[in-house]
Amino acid sequence: MSRTESAFPEASPLEDEVTGASAVESPMDSVNSTRRMLKHTDAFIICNAHGDIVPGEANEEGYYFDGTRFLSKFSLKIAGRTPLLLGSHVKDQNDALVVILTNASLGTVQANEIRISKRIFLFESSFYVAVRCENFADRRADFELSVEFAADYADIYEIRGMPRARHGTIQRAHVEESSVDLAYLGLDRESRSTHIEFEPIPQAISASKAEYVIKLEPRGAITLTVVFTCRRDGRVQNRIWSHQEAEERIFAERQGQISSSATVHSSNGQFNEWFDRSFADLNMMTSELPTGSYPYAGIPWFNTPFGRDGIVTAFECLWMKPSIARGVLSYLAETQATEVVPEEDAEPGKILHEIRRGEMAALKEMPFGRYYGSVDATPLFVMLAGAYYEQTGDLDFIRALWPAVRAAITWMKIYGDTDGDGFIEYKRQAPNGLIHQGWKDSDDAIFHADGSPAQGTLAVCEVQGYAYGALRAAATLAERLGHFSDCEELTARAENLHERFNQSFWCEELQTYGLALDGDKKLCAVKSSNAGQCLFSGIATPSRALAVAKGLFATDCYSGWGIRTLSSNAVRFNPMSYHNGSVWPHDNGLIALGLARYGLTEYVCRLFEDIFASVTYFDRYRLPELFCGFEREEGVAPVLYPVACAPQSWSAASIFLLLRACLGLQVDGISRQVSLTRAMLPASLRDLQIQNLKVGDIFLSFEVKGSGREITLKTTGDLQGASILIC
Repeated sequence: MSRTESAFPEASPLEDEVTGASAVESPMDSVNSTRRMLKHTDAFIICNAHGDIVPGEANEEGYYFDGTRFLSKFSLKIAGRTPLLLGSHVKDQNDALVVILTNASLGTVQANEIRISKRIFLFESSFYVAVRCENFADRRADFELSVEFAADYADIYEIRGMPRARHGTIQRAHVEESSVDLAYLGLDRESRSTHIEFEPIPQAISASKAEYVIKLEPRGAITLTVVFTCRRDGRVQNRIWSHQEAEERIFAERQGQISSSATVHSSNGQFNEWFDRSFADLNMMTSELPTGSYPYAGIPWFNTPFGRDGIVTAFECLWMKPSIARGVLSYLAETQATEVVPEEDAEPGKILHEIRRGEMAALKEMPFGRYYGSVDATPLFVMLAGAYYEQTGDLDFIRALWPAVRAAITWMKIYGDTDGDGFIEYKRQAPNGLIHQGWKDSDDAIFHADGSPAQGTLAVCEVQGYAYGALRAAATLAERLGHFSDCEELTARAENLHERFNQSFWCEELQTYGLALDGDKKLCAVKSSNAGQCLFSGIATPSRALAVAKGLFATDCYSGWGIRTLSSNAVRFNPMSYHNGSVWPHDNGLIALGLARYGLTEYVCRLFEDIFASVTYFDRYRLPELFCGFEREEGVAPVLYPVACAPQSWSAASIFLLLRACLGLQVDGISRQVSLTRAMLPASLRDLQIQNLKVGDIFLSFEVKGSGREITLKTTGDLQGASILIC
């Protein structure tokens, strides 16, 4: 997707998925707070506050499965009219949408006499609706109720605005007395269908509508249920559970997610709202794959595994839920590239960028069916493997993972560094793949001080940090596994990279690390948040880390709500740009952990406080993917970026990284030790209760109280031979 300089581009650049091939315009208006979203595994729904899906050319509402819209219309009507909305709310655990409606005047039935409640939830590939009608009049109420539906089987890329010259064929609907089957035969020769089941049996049913004649005595009630199930060739068909069975399974799943995670509570109610919302969103975004838990990137455009997003999210919540890191590592090892495939930007050992399962991906109408155009996912994969081992001590898993780790390290040496200068570089091979392959992958994201685009094979600064972290992590793992010669080689490579990086990337004039080296090894002398992520990996020297921190918190980089992606002094600065002046919560979280690494906890606490303040303005305390980088004003809310995803996994999980950075929290599962290094409590938090923290094979709970650095620690359970230290 090509990018422009226009404010609020209509195309959200798929976060990690911007191509220079063609502009893809998205109709989505995320500022519209009337939208409701639910997700379960590979399915999600976007509907309006009524719980209806309204068709329209510029409307992304629908029920989606595997990147295809299996339901493009769903509406409930009384006597042909849409009921009046009284209330609409997604439950706190994101497990159901509850909508309360009432009737307009219907002849003998007066207005507001019928209560109509909708309960909507998803489970596996099915979308469940229960409609309950209650008569509060003192006489019988007779009325017609209808359910209208349709399926267009549009690919999600088409809905985002990518035009298609040809489509498959909508098949003739199959109608029975209580069910309808809609179907589509794609150009990929795959059949996709939507099975619709009604209970009780409607009085009339067709390919687009089911009709009931309702007769309710005073105080009488009736419940109708509808189940929409997605089916496609080549997919194992899930059983269609009853409403009760599906709800019971969802409840059990949610309880399991809670019991397998550490939780945090404070006397600050707003903090609790933020934590609980983030926790619920992370759980909703996480799908259980055969390889384990995997957090999908975001709704609506990224409900699929992304390499970089999954790794970063796993990092963010590693201390509280290490099972996600294990699942992410397992999946990415299984999907690691094994051969050179230029049209996929794939090379042996390279870690996945993303996978798509829709018709357009199958037909290669876009390159992202299985795509490897990320320069940073591979070193981040190795870093995560090292961090997972440090926290859990799970050497058996690391032993099984080692071939993938070794292949990733080999990719860094052979394919990631084609000129042998020690730096990891990228240049796309796929003609319509990503131009820029770091996390800032907009077409205009990497440039020189005069604004001219960086050309050639590029080395962005934070990726060198990731590579340094990967080499150090791999050296540690090699030593633990007894591969001592590998350990020596990897350690030497890390030391050499550290030295060369600090020679080549430091910009004395700006007192920060430059954005990138271009193909001629000329430094892009641009002040950006990328330099802050160099602290996350530890590649910065202590004195330069302090200089970077001071620069990031200067007024040109700090909006008052958080660190901008780009200094306002830069030629391409635009606070409404996707990557050139906005504020990204996950970016700020990684920078915060880097600041903590260098003992700069005062900066961390300031960052925590300001992002926390921004959260209180967002709907339901849900941090979006990004927001605009305008300067903070007293009493004025942060400005939303209209096409940002919300929920989005690495934004939701940023709170966990910010907390860890404030506390200097480190979990050592090998030694069964928890340490709080240079810990500080932000001004808004006087206490934190951390429960069910997994340390090796045991679980600990403790409480931190105080102000600033003056904190006390109290354990609230048996230490079971473990220790908790304040350093």
